[in-house]
Amino acid sequence: MDREFLTDLFQPFGPVTIRRMFSGFGISADGVNFALVIQGAIYLRADAETIAQFQAEGTAPFEYTTRLRTVTVGSYWRLPDRLLDDPDELAQWARRALAAAERAALTKARKPNSKPPAAKASAVKAGAVKAGAAKAGTAKVGAAKPKRARPRPK
Repeated sequence: MDREFLTDLFQPFGPVTIRRMFSGFGISADGVNFALVIQGAIYLRADAETIAQFQAEGTAPFEYTTRLRTVTVGSYWRLPDRLLDDPDELAQWARRALAAAERAALTKARKPNSKPPAAKASAVKAGAVKAGAAKAGTAKVGAAKPKRARPRPK
């Protein structure tokens, strides 16, 4: 699948932005990514409100394999193949995927942070230094070496 094919496919949905992502493409509208094209398949963003529709069509979530395990990305589900021949219904599915992506972005934006990012990074760094100092004879790279107590001249 190339950019031109994807642009034509999503034309009934409206204007989309297609960008290289991993070994495929990310498809977004209004700055919100709602679809992935990877491993020769199109995956739409899904959430609790839309997953049942994908399941009813017999599709599955995006999966990839690492050296150690198979990872399932439950927020992206494969587009039913029949929709490739029905651009109007594909546009409806794309609108629902965009809505799911927008809901996910709102949920992420609402999560309260217990500390500002700079404070979190400082706390993590301080914890690493303390942990490194606790180990006898070891020091973390970049950690300050403890100063030796020197006797004062009399």
